[in-house]
Amino acid sequence: MQRRTRRVATALTGVAASLLLSVSLAATPAQAATHDPIIFVHGLSGSAAGWDDWVGYFEADGYSAAQLDAWSYDWKQSNVTTARQLATEVKNVLARTGASKVDLVAHSMGAMSARYYLKNLGGTSYVDDFISTAGVNHGTATASLCTWLYTSCGEMTPGSSFLTALNSGDETPGAVSYAAYWSECDEALTPHSTALLSGATNVDVGCVSHTNMNNDQGIYEQVRDFLG
Repeated sequence: MQRRTRRVATALTGVAASLLLSVSLAATPAQAATHDPIIFVHGLSGSAAGWDDWVGYFEADGYSAAQLDAWSYDWKQSNVTTARQLATEVKNVLARTGASKVDLVAHSMGAMSARYYLKNLGGTSYVDDFISTAGVNHGTATASLCTWLYTSCGEMTPGSSFLTALNSGDETPGAVSYAAYWSECDEALTPHSTALLSGATNVDVGCVSHTNMNNDQGIYEQVRDFLG
Protein backbone atom coordinates (compact mmCIF):
# COMPACT_ATOMS: atom_id res chain seq x y z
CA MET A 1 0.00 0.00 0.00
CA GLN A 2 2.84 2.39 0.86
CA ARG A 3 4.59 1.47 -2.41
CA ARG A 4 1.42 2.29 -4.35
CA THR A 5 1.03 5.59 -2.52
CA ARG A 6 4.58 6.54 -3.45
CA ARG A 7 3.92 5.67 -7.12
CA VAL A 8 0.81 7.89 -7.15
CA ALA A 9 2.69 10.74 -5.49
CA THR A 10 5.50 10.44 -8.02
CA ALA A 11 3.01 10.49 -10.90
CA LEU A 12 1.27 13.56 -9.49
CA THR A 13 4.61 15.31 -9.12
CA GLY A 14 5.38 14.61 -12.76
CA VAL A 15 2.01 15.98 -13.86
CA ALA A 16 2.54 19.11 -11.78
CA ALA A 17 5.98 19.64 -13.31
CA SER A 18 4.53 19.25 -16.81
CA LEU A 19 1.79 21.76 -16.05
CA LEU A 20 4.31 24.27 -14.69
CA LEU A 21 6.45 23.85 -17.80
CA SER A 22 3.42 24.37 -20.04
CA VAL A 23 2.44 27.52 -18.17
CA SER A 24 6.02 28.82 -18.41
CA LEU A 25 6.20 28.21 -22.16
CA ALA A 26 2.75 29.70 -22.72
CA ALA A 27 3.79 32.85 -20.84
CA THR A 28 6.66 33.61 -23.21
CA PRO A 29 4.54 35.06 -26.07
CA ALA A 30 2.44 36.97 -23.54
CA GLN A 31 5.56 38.56 -22.11
CA ALA A 32 6.74 39.50 -25.59
CA ALA A 33 3.38 41.15 -26.20
CA THR A 34 3.92 43.47 -23.25
CA HIS A 35 6.58 45.47 -25.13
CA ASP A 36 5.54 49.04 -25.85
CA PRO A 37 5.36 49.68 -29.60
CA ILE A 38 8.36 51.68 -30.83
CA ILE A 39 8.11 54.61 -33.21
CA PHE A 40 11.40 55.49 -34.91
CA VAL A 41 11.97 59.12 -35.95
CA HIS A 42 14.73 59.76 -38.50
CA GLY A 43 16.64 62.99 -39.00
CA LEU A 44 17.68 65.38 -41.75
CA SER A 45 18.06 63.66 -45.15
CA GLY A 46 16.87 60.42 -43.55
CA SER A 47 13.99 58.02 -44.08
CA ALA A 48 12.35 55.02 -42.46
CA ALA A 49 14.93 52.77 -44.16
CA GLY A 50 17.62 54.21 -41.89
CA TRP A 51 16.22 52.07 -39.08
CA ASP A 52 16.28 48.74 -40.93
CA ASP A 53 19.16 47.32 -38.87
CA TRP A 54 17.63 48.16 -35.51
CA VAL A 55 14.17 46.98 -36.58
CA GLY A 56 15.77 43.64 -37.45
CA TYR A 57 17.56 43.51 -34.11
CA PHE A 58 14.37 44.27 -32.18
CA GLU A 59 12.49 41.55 -34.08
CA ALA A 60 15.26 39.07 -33.28
CA ASP A 61 14.88 40.03 -29.62
CA GLY A 62 11.16 39.28 -29.46
CA TYR A 63 9.33 42.32 -30.82
CA SER A 64 6.66 41.73 -33.44
CA ALA A 65 6.63 43.62 -36.73
CA ALA A 66 3.43 45.37 -35.60
CA GLN A 67 5.29 46.81 -32.60
CA LEU A 68 7.99 48.45 -34.74
CA ASP A 69 6.94 51.57 -36.66
CA ALA A 70 9.61 53.29 -38.74
CA TRP A 71 7.94 56.12 -40.63
CA SER A 72 9.10 58.76 -43.09
CA TYR A 73 8.24 62.45 -43.19
CA ASP A 74 9.28 65.53 -45.16
CA TRP A 75 12.49 66.45 -43.31
CA LYS A 76 12.68 69.84 -45.07
CA GLN A 77 9.60 71.17 -43.27
CA SER A 78 9.50 72.79 -39.84
CA ASN A 79 10.00 70.43 -36.93
CA VAL A 80 6.74 71.82 -35.54
CA THR A 81 4.88 70.36 -38.54
CA THR A 82 6.71 67.07 -38.12
CA ALA A 83 5.78 66.98 -34.42
CA ARG A 84 2.12 67.36 -35.30
CA GLN A 85 2.41 64.51 -37.79
CA LEU A 86 4.15 62.45 -35.13
CA ALA A 87 1.22 63.05 -32.78
CA THR A 88 -1.08 61.54 -35.42
CA GLU A 89 1.32 58.63 -35.96
CA VAL A 90 1.34 57.88 -32.22
CA LYS A 91 -2.46 57.78 -32.11
CA ASN A 92 -2.55 55.49 -35.15
CA VAL A 93 -0.02 53.08 -33.62
CA LEU A 94 -1.87 52.98 -30.30
CA ALA A 95 -5.17 52.30 -32.07
CA ARG A 96 -3.62 49.58 -34.24
CA THR A 97 -1.79 47.76 -31.44
CA GLY A 98 -4.15 48.35 -28.52
CA ALA A 99 -1.23 49.59 -26.41
CA SER A 100 -1.62 52.42 -23.92
CA LYS A 101 1.82 53.98 -24.59
CA VAL A 102 4.64 53.93 -27.12
CA ASP A 103 8.39 54.36 -26.95
CA LEU A 104 10.05 56.99 -29.16
CA VAL A 105 13.51 56.35 -30.62
CA ALA A 106 14.92 59.34 -32.52
CA HIS A 107 18.10 60.07 -34.43
CA SER A 108 19.76 63.44 -35.03
CA MET A 109 17.19 66.12 -35.95
CA GLY A 110 14.41 63.63 -35.19
CA ALA A 111 14.97 64.30 -31.51
CA MET A 112 13.81 67.90 -32.01
CA SER A 113 10.35 67.10 -33.38
CA ALA A 114 9.91 64.22 -30.92
CA ARG A 115 10.77 66.47 -27.98
CA TYR A 116 8.46 69.20 -29.29
CA TYR A 117 5.67 66.62 -29.36
CA LEU A 118 6.43 65.60 -25.79
CA LYS A 119 6.66 69.14 -24.46
CA ASN A 120 3.97 70.99 -26.41
CA LEU A 121 1.48 68.50 -27.84
CA GLY A 122 0.62 66.35 -24.85
CA GLY A 123 2.99 63.57 -25.82
CA THR A 124 4.04 62.77 -22.26
CA SER A 125 0.64 61.12 -21.74
CA TYR A 126 1.29 58.62 -24.52
CA VAL A 127 5.04 57.96 -24.30
CA ASP A 128 6.77 55.66 -21.84
CA ASP A 129 10.43 56.00 -22.91
CA PHE A 130 12.24 58.50 -25.12
CA ILE A 131 15.59 57.70 -26.74
CA SER A 132 17.77 60.32 -28.43
CA THR A 133 20.69 59.01 -30.51
CA ALA A 134 23.04 61.76 -31.68
CA GLY A 135 20.17 64.16 -31.06
CA VAL A 136 20.48 67.81 -32.10
CA ASN A 137 19.13 68.85 -28.74
CA HIS A 138 20.89 72.21 -28.39
CA GLY A 139 21.83 72.99 -31.98
CA THR A 140 24.88 72.36 -34.10
CA ALA A 141 27.21 74.74 -35.94
CA THR A 142 27.15 72.49 -39.01
CA ALA A 143 23.54 73.56 -39.60
CA SER A 144 24.93 76.75 -41.13
CA LEU A 145 25.65 74.71 -44.26
CA CYS A 146 21.94 74.30 -45.03
CA THR A 147 20.16 77.01 -43.05
CA TRP A 148 19.31 78.95 -46.18
CA LEU A 149 17.87 75.86 -47.88
CA TYR A 150 15.48 74.25 -45.41
CA THR A 151 13.28 75.49 -42.57
CA SER A 152 14.16 72.45 -40.48
CA CYS A 153 17.87 73.12 -40.86
CA GLY A 154 17.50 76.71 -39.71
CA GLU A 155 15.81 75.43 -36.56
CA MET A 156 18.93 73.36 -35.80
CA THR A 157 21.09 76.48 -35.57
CA PRO A 158 22.35 77.12 -32.01
CA GLY A 159 20.24 79.84 -30.45
CA SER A 160 17.35 79.47 -32.92
CA SER A 161 13.95 80.51 -31.62
CA PHE A 162 12.80 76.89 -31.99
CA LEU A 163 15.56 75.49 -29.77
CA THR A 164 15.41 78.36 -27.30
CA ALA A 165 11.73 77.62 -26.65
CA LEU A 166 12.22 73.86 -26.70
CA ASN A 167 14.96 73.97 -24.07
CA SER A 168 13.39 76.57 -21.81
CA GLY A 169 12.38 75.17 -18.44
CA ASP A 170 12.35 71.38 -18.14
CA GLU A 171 14.21 69.58 -20.94
CA THR A 172 12.76 66.21 -19.90
CA PRO A 173 9.12 66.85 -18.93
CA GLY A 174 6.57 64.43 -17.58
CA ALA A 175 6.92 60.89 -16.25
CA VAL A 176 8.71 59.75 -19.41
CA SER A 177 12.08 57.98 -19.02
CA TYR A 178 14.66 59.85 -21.11
CA ALA A 179 18.02 58.64 -22.43
CA ALA A 180 20.47 60.47 -24.71
CA TYR A 181 23.32 58.64 -26.46
CA TRP A 182 26.20 60.72 -27.79
CA SER A 183 29.55 60.13 -29.46
CA GLU A 184 32.98 61.69 -29.02
CA CYS A 185 33.52 61.33 -32.79
CA ASP A 186 30.25 62.77 -34.10
CA GLU A 187 31.24 64.86 -37.09
CA ALA A 188 27.76 66.39 -37.48
CA LEU A 189 27.31 67.71 -33.95
CA THR A 190 29.36 70.73 -32.94
CA PRO A 191 29.85 70.74 -30.02
CA HIS A 192 29.32 67.08 -29.13
CA SER A 193 27.68 68.11 -25.85
CA THR A 194 24.68 69.38 -27.82
CA ALA A 195 23.33 65.81 -27.69
CA LEU A 196 23.05 65.75 -23.89
CA LEU A 197 19.75 66.40 -22.14
CA SER A 198 19.33 67.77 -18.63
CA GLY A 199 17.44 65.22 -16.57
CA ALA A 200 18.10 62.32 -18.95
CA THR A 201 20.35 59.29 -18.68
CA ASN A 202 23.23 60.59 -20.82
CA VAL A 203 25.47 57.89 -22.29
CA ASP A 204 28.87 58.42 -23.95
CA VAL A 205 29.12 55.59 -26.51
CA GLY A 206 32.74 56.30 -27.40
CA CYS A 207 33.83 56.87 -30.98
CA VAL A 208 30.92 56.27 -33.37
CA SER A 209 30.14 58.33 -36.47
CA HIS A 210 26.93 60.34 -36.69
CA THR A 211 25.43 58.14 -39.40
CA ASN A 212 26.21 54.95 -37.49
CA MET A 213 24.60 56.07 -34.24
CA ASN A 214 21.25 54.54 -35.21
CA ASN A 215 22.47 51.29 -36.72
CA ASP A 216 25.40 50.35 -34.46
CA GLN A 217 24.65 47.04 -32.73
CA GLY A 218 26.42 47.94 -29.49
CA ILE A 219 24.34 51.09 -29.10
CA TYR A 220 21.25 49.13 -30.03
CA GLU A 221 21.87 46.72 -27.16
CA GLN A 222 22.12 49.62 -24.71
CA VAL A 223 18.89 51.13 -26.06
CA ARG A 224 17.11 47.76 -25.90
CA ASP A 225 18.16 47.30 -22.29
CA PHE A 226 17.04 50.83 -21.37
CA LEU A 227 13.61 50.14 -22.86
CA GLY A 228 13.51 47.01 -20.71
